[in-house]
Amino acid sequence: MDILEAIFTRRSIRKFTGEAINDENLNIILKAGFQAPSAHNREPREFVVVRDKDKINKISEFHKYAKMLPSAGCGIIVCGDIDKQEEIGFLIEDCSASIENMLLASHGLGLGAVWCGLYPKEDLVDNMSKILNLPDNIIPVGMVVVGKKDQEAKIIDRYNEECIHYDKW
Repeated sequence: MDILEAIFTRRSIRKFTGEAINDENLNIILKAGFQAPSAHNREPREFVVVRDKDKINKISEFHKYAKMLPSAGCGIIVCGDIDKQEEIGFLIEDCSASIENMLLASHGLGLGAVWCGLYPKEDLVDNMSKILNLPDNIIPVGMVVVGKKDQEAKIIDRYNEECIHYDKW
């Protein structure tokens, strides 16, 4: 898939077939996440792939926007290491860039994916940290739920000239 086609046609998918994601596709998605840019090249991102049904069910219980997770192939929790990047804004930007790359890679592979936010919601961060046994220096920023899609989403053109400013407001 052409990169511009991927950008303009990617949509959040929330309905999945329940089929597992094969390791080859999972590795491509993870590699795409690592290819994202990083402020000052600190690369604070860490990924936790969750396939365990028990953990998946626990996550979908506390995260009201992740109810689709049990029917997906897996969840990828994108975390940031504050020991590698102590500027929280940069850490969040780096992890967010990784998430977008993973969403585009999933789409390019013909899979569906959706971004479920975690940070800065304290209850979501705390629950995810507890379930995954994350060390204190690791912040769960967001989760990419990925799977074989069981829906097609309508393409939306969000281009808005009113939000473009040149050289001044």
